[in-house]
Order: sequence, then structure tokens, then C-alpha cells
Amino acid sequence: MSDSQKLQALTQEFQNIQTELSTVVEARQKLESQLSENQSVQKEFGSLGDDAKIYKLVGPVLLKQEKSEAVMGVDRRLEFINSEINRVETQLAELNAKQEKKKIEIIGLQTQMQEAAAAAE
Repeated sequence: MSDSQKLQALTQEFQNIQTELSTVVEARQKLESQLSENQSVQKEFGSLGDDAKIYKLVGPVLLKQEKSEAVMGVDRRLEFINSEINRVETQLAELNAKQEKKKIEIIGLQTQMQEAAAAAE
């Protein structure tokens, strides 16, 4: 495989990593939005009395729900969202490391190609 083909392959791998990275960043943003929304709901539940009427939207229907059940549901969602955020953060760190490694490989190969071209002159 020639140096230019290696460079092209490395560049393609780098672009693939960038695409994957943007997808993961997008997922992270969605999780942050869900986290914020659920924290608002949790805060709102804190200001409600124990006898407050709470309704849950299930499809096109509003169903009455006990406050304790609703609070537990939101707490579970918050736990899940936080664990997903941690998982995505780990994935982001791994992808950033991969991206940096490819970048160094590309720069090294470009330098090597430049030196070979200069030596050939």
C-alpha cells in the first residue's frame, strides 16, 4: 500500500470517528435535556402536598397516579438517565482518544511523505 493510500485510509478512519463522535454528542445533549426535564418534575413534586392529584399521560389518556408512585417513577428515570450520561461520557472519552491517536498518525505520515518528497528533489 502506498503512502498516499495509507493517508487516504487514515483520513477516512478519522472522518468515521468524527461522525461517530457527533452522534454520541447528540445523544449526550438529548440525555441532558431529559435530565433537566425530569429534575424540574422532581422539583415540582417536592412542592406538592401528599394529597395532590397527579395525572400521567399514557397515550391519549390521562390516568390518575399516586404521588409516591409518580415520585418513584421520576427517581428511577433520573437514575437511568444519570447512568446513561456516565456511559456516554466514557464513550466520548474513548472516541476523543481514538481521534487524537488517528490525528497523530496522519500528521506523522504526512511528515514522512514530505520528508521523502524533499529527499527525492
